[in-house]
Amino acid sequence: MATLTYLTTTHFDFGAIRILPKELERLGIHRPLIATDRGVRAAGLLDTVLGVIPGASTIPIFDDTPGNPTEAAALAAFDLYRSNECDGVIGLGGGSSMDLGKAVALLAGSGSSLERYDPLTGGARRIDRVAPVIAIPTTSGTGSEVSVGFVIVMKDGRKLTFASPKMIPCVAICDPELTLGLPPALTAATGMDAVTHCIEAILSPVVNPPAEGIGYDGLRRAWRHIERAVRDGGDRDARWNMMMASTEGAMAFVKGLGAVHSMSHAAGRLPGLRLHHGTLNAVILPTILRFNAGTAPEKYERMAEAMGLPAGADLAEAVLARNASIGLPGGLRAMGITEEMIPDLVPHAVADLSSRTAPKTVDAEVLRDLFHAAL
Repeated sequence: MATLTYLTTTHFDFGAIRILPKELERLGIHRPLIATDRGVRAAGLLDTVLGVIPGASTIPIFDDTPGNPTEAAALAAFDLYRSNECDGVIGLGGGSSMDLGKAVALLAGSGSSLERYDPLTGGARRIDRVAPVIAIPTTSGTGSEVSVGFVIVMKDGRKLTFASPKMIPCVAICDPELTLGLPPALTAATGMDAVTHCIEAILSPVVNPPAEGIGYDGLRRAWRHIERAVRDGGDRDARWNMMMASTEGAMAFVKGLGAVHSMSHAAGRLPGLRLHHGTLNAVILPTILRFNAGTAPEKYERMAEAMGLPAGADLAEAVLARNASIGLPGGLRAMGITEEMIPDLVPHAVADLSSRTAPKTVDAEVLRDLFHAAL
């Protein structure tokens, strides 16, 4: 079993979940809140985790995390945390559950309301402390288990990325066993989320060679194993590599992300559609690869090499073909987004933190055109 110390400590391998009791003891967590969702419970994964914790029958569980976590859900989970006098959080599930767990930990440690920590008003400086978090992913996509932030849809409709080194979980437990049998559609969507994280981190102009190197390795793993993982949910080698690629994607995006994420965050907040973040990233990625072409030719060549493509290959066309081969939509229109929605999406994408680290300037006019192109 590999034990990695980069941003945080990550225990990684089949069976890694068995280390959870020792980590709870090491962190002094005696009464954790488990933040998860109903799908994780229904799949039996919650029972698997509870089965390794002594006295687990008394642990409070919040399993009402929505697909795009909301401020209202975070506050409901925090109420459960307080009423049970919890002293730490276990985030169990995909990025939504882990992000919601981080939001609870922030409220538990620093108090007040999430609005106080609004990243667009310098809220990161107001974070005092954060309750300890153990993150346990059950999908391979977001990398939230090692990332510096979390994403929440606020009551006013904005989808915000709260970022601070204090939000990195104290420990991540990455057990690919928990992803065996993940449905093909979710495997595809979360897997392309990891691909997008690696690509956008690589293309970010922020200088961080170690993080960029991790991005190339994550891209290599994800691109070469995603079709196998989608085709056969029990392929242990593919599942191991997809989970590693997911974790590496978040390790890489300490460099920042780009326009794919600013656009997908804007679309993911739309009421009623309940759009999956990873699917949005996959669908938008070809448009942004075309837009960024020419900004970093050497990076494009190195990404093509990592993806096993010939020199000079059209990366956007390769992503389109890969999306089609694993059953993802060909454009935003297929996901229910129309031209009439674009004026609402643009200002949210402009304000998103990810736009600040895009390799090319993305203002309102540019983003409007990009949304149209991605339809």
